[in-house]
Amino acid sequence: MSLLRVVARHAIPTSGVYKVFDRAAKRKQRDRAVSRDAGVESRTVDYVRDEVADRMMERLLDIKRKFNTIVDLGSGPGHFSKLLEPEKTRKVLMIDSSKTTLNRDRDEEFEVEVERVHADEENLLDVLPRNSQEAIVSCLSLHWVNDLPGVLVQIKEALKPDGLFLGAMFGGDTLFELRTALQLAEVDREGGISPHISPMTDTKDISNLLSHAGFTLLTVDIDEVRVGYPSMWELLEDLRDMGESNAVVGRRHFLHRDTLAAASAIYKELHGNEDGSVPATFQIIYMIGWKPSPNQPKPLERGSAQTNLKDVL
Repeated sequence: MSLLRVVARHAIPTSGVYKVFDRAAKRKQRDRAVSRDAGVESRTVDYVRDEVADRMMERLLDIKRKFNTIVDLGSGPGHFSKLLEPEKTRKVLMIDSSKTTLNRDRDEEFEVEVERVHADEENLLDVLPRNSQEAIVSCLSLHWVNDLPGVLVQIKEALKPDGLFLGAMFGGDTLFELRTALQLAEVDREGGISPHISPMTDTKDISNLLSHAGFTLLTVDIDEVRVGYPSMWELLEDLRDMGESNAVVGRRHFLHRDTLAAASAIYKELHGNEDGSVPATFQIIYMIGWKPSPNQPKPLERGSAQTNLKDVL
């Protein structure tokens, strides 16, 4: 049986946080993407999130611990949650700002008990008490939050001591082919550029952000998912159906058709495959962090080793 709780948004003051993304527009984009054709188009473009969820699950299975409840932050319809089995957890708590996306798929598609919470991921502590959770995961949702350092702090605060955070988010090289093609076409046809792909976090910044948020025993690595498309047009359609259209504050809502046509030609010329298709690269940053606890393993103090390195070599 699924439970649905609705939490008031924006209860935590966010003054002082620079607004890069229009969160209301992003929520509407995702709602529309799922509502289109009764969710059929939305399901056909699950391939990137499903692939990343699989790779995240491999990392979770390497952790030899069973959790009573796992929180799936920015869960969408449950790409990661559907992979959870009773041997790993009893229950999953799915949190997402898009109510339509959150409720797209039926409970029967999950192997564990499901609770759904409609709430803004940026205000996590409105939903979860401090020191209450054993594990929090996030699969490809954190790239749309305005205050990533603040959200990471909230995740750490919501975890119990020795609690796990496992996340995956798009890295800065995501869709670099599309980004360069649009920029070159816009300069050529319109004499300037405007942001059409959201800015994303660089890999080198993630370790610092996790450390500053208070996590310990960090693991950060990167991977890529490369997808082939007949042309740039099919890529743009799939991004729309994923709910991944541009949501940068101050974005242009219209691009001239001839600019897009030029971008498509540039895309194929610069990046096209021999078979005529074009690639799109999704860079994925995977991260693992633990909330500090007195019983966690700690590095030995400098100079306390009992064996000389020369003897080993």
